[in-house]
Amino acid sequence: MREAAFDSIAAEYDREFTHTPLARVLRERVWSRLSANFKAGDHILELNCGTGEDAAWLAQHGMTVVATDVSTSMLAVAQQKAQRVGVSHWIEIRWLDLTGAQMGLEAFTGSAWLAKPAKASSPDRGSFDGVLSNFGGLNCVRDLRPLTTMLSEIVNPGGRLILVPMNRWCVWEIVWHLIHLRPRTAFRRLRQNGIDANIGSGKVHVWYPSIRSLRQVFGPTFKLRRVIGLGVFLPPSYLESVVAKRPRLFNLLTRLERATAARFPFNRLADHVILEFEHR
Repeated sequence: MREAAFDSIAAEYDREFTHTPLARVLRERVWSRLSANFKAGDHILELNCGTGEDAAWLAQHGMTVVATDVSTSMLAVAQQKAQRVGVSHWIEIRWLDLTGAQMGLEAFTGSAWLAKPAKASSPDRGSFDGVLSNFGGLNCVRDLRPLTTMLSEIVNPGGRLILVPMNRWCVWEIVWHLIHLRPRTAFRRLRQNGIDANIGSGKVHVWYPSIRSLRQVFGPTFKLRRVIGLGVFLPPSYLESVVAKRPRLFNLLTRLERATAARFPFNRLADHVILEFEHR
């Protein structure tokens, strides 16, 4: 069960993933794109918020946030973090299963927590100025069409989606596992039916949709404006040890990452991709 798997890593997630040198560089790359697309006063919906690191950043930059996740343990950590950094007034923590997004639409459109603090308690549809889904949460959902329908109803015209799924083609992963004579692992992201990923004490089935397929799914309502690679020259988090003890190599790869991440074909060959959509 996805919820139990993510519950099992909630307590250690920040130590093992959020606060490592590699994670900080990659997250700051995402934050730079949030700054380019969102502004103070915006009302943001975050999907798969995890431990609330991005929600806290958004709130600290003047935005109100509805932070959602399927893991109640992750949400508890996010709530504690919001209180610790003094932004709990600007963040609403809510449970949401993305696989039930179509059913969740009624809860969104009929709920007071859709509204900005200054609005009435029963807002019309179209209450969010932007949506964020960071670091692979969308890869846990096989069919994204119900989610697209939901977002089309609750995002304002001109609103932005910043989606950061795991990419189908990751050069780092392919080369690393081919060198170690593991071709099945090297090309596992290409499997049409997805794979089982080990998450804490459980397994979660994940899929790796292509950028083209994501453009098609979101395309009827949202226009893809920009594709930026995340983890082009920098390795996936599970290979961080390769560069962690080599600061010169890490700094070189970070510079190469910044220089190439927005350029074709590098932006199509990364571990994750930052997809910037605009509501038509």
